[in-house]
Amino acid sequence: MAEERHIFSVLVENRFGVLARVVGLFSGRGFNIDSLNVAETDQPDVSHMTIVTHGDAQIIEQIYKHLNKLIDVIKVSNLTTENHVERELVLIKVYAEPHRRGEILQIVEIFRARTVDVSPTALTIEVTGDEGKLKAAIDMLRPYGIRELVRTGKIAIMRGVTK
Repeated sequence: MAEERHIFSVLVENRFGVLARVVGLFSGRGFNIDSLNVAETDQPDVSHMTIVTHGDAQIIEQIYKHLNKLIDVIKVSNLTTENHVERELVLIKVYAEPHRRGEILQIVEIFRARTVDVSPTALTIEVTGDEGKLKAAIDMLRPYGIRELVRTGKIAIMRGVTK
């Protein structure tokens, strides 16, 4: 069986220790988390987790069942097979000598990115989009010299109105 990447959307009660229990579930069973994002929702007592993991069908089913058994979990959805929107954000600090800034800023414009900080020797660029767009932007900026790079990990939501 082939391993596939899966995106889980998990609504949890916003309480102390919930994140540790979810991460403990994965580590205790030897499952890997490729990316994890957690934030409060429009309801202060509920948080949303986006968990990206991988495994064969049996592992993914186990993860789904074990997440649903956790006491603070409200709802688990596997978005992989659903119609959904996903995004990531990356901040890229690039060496930017004055004579090369114009070239870098053209790349920023092409990717509909934003320059969020400028210093005498560097530009910090914010890129949002899907994994492919981020990879392409990073690849285009790499020749200028990436000083630092940080990513949020994936966030995702189902399209349309959900119950």
